[in-house]
Amino acid sequence: MSSDTSQLLEIADELYGLPQDEFTPTRDAKAKELKAEKELAAAVKKLKKPSVAAWVLNLFVRREGEQVEQVIAIGTSLREAQQGMDGAELRALTKQRRQLTSAVTQQARSLAKDEGVKVTSAVSDQVEATLTAAMLDPECAKAVRSGLLTAALSSTGVDAVDVAGAVAVPEALGFAATPTSGEPSAPPDLHVVPGDEDARKREEAETALEAAQETVDAAAAALADVNQAVEELQARSLQLQSEIDELKRKLSELESSAEETDEELEDAEEAQGEAQAAHGVAVKTRDAAEQALKGLHKKQKS
Repeated sequence: MSSDTSQLLEIADELYGLPQDEFTPTRDAKAKELKAEKELAAAVKKLKKPSVAAWVLNLFVRREGEQVEQVIAIGTSLREAQQGMDGAELRALTKQRRQLTSAVTQQARSLAKDEGVKVTSAVSDQVEATLTAAMLDPECAKAVRSGLLTAALSSTGVDAVDVAGAVAVPEALGFAATPTSGEPSAPPDLHVVPGDEDARKREEAETALEAAQETVDAAAAALADVNQAVEELQARSLQLQSEIDELKRKLSELESSAEETDEELEDAEEAQGEAQAAHGVAVKTRDAAEQALKGLHKKQKS
């Protein structure tokens, strides 16, 4: 392994052990620190932020590495034991495997919750599917053990899995995550024995209730937003109606004023006509008086 690869794995080990919201800024800052080493800086910059399910598993393998190793070891034993089993025995084995991965998944969820991360039902399913893949497929086990997962895994134990695409770098396969400190949790029963079916059903019911409550909360928030919008529009409608009523009142006043003005204009125009007629008569009378006066002057001179 080259020194650059070894250094990249060391950096990735640190980054994938961080809280998820710190991954991107820390990665980018680290890439800037390494700008003198262009190839390594570029490789660090390309490291993908893990999905929530991948982050939960990366956290769990660092905090509870021994339990992860037990799960993987039991998976190996189960793969060997299933050879030569009949259908009924295989079904029982599958049920026991599910009970085991369900118990470990619940513990991983609790660990994530302690870190302030709420794991939804969908994410929980991805975590459990990845643990199942680690039990069924040795390459998937290597990916989980690395603590450098970027995405969840799924395997039937028959078809090949693109494990390299689910880890930070291909060299992660064969790498073991550095354990981190934390409050030790009580290990689940890692023996393949018939489980408590009622407990499993209760857990499924609790998960379904959590999902339903999330839906209710989202719907309540949406309803509150819509109610606020309706109240604002109702207030705006009342304001506009008030403005319309005021404009109607002013329009009515203007129409009344216009009618009165029209009546006054009609009277004024009539008076104007009478004044013009009187003026015409006065002019004619004046002209006649001037002519009469001129005639008298002429007689006196003669």
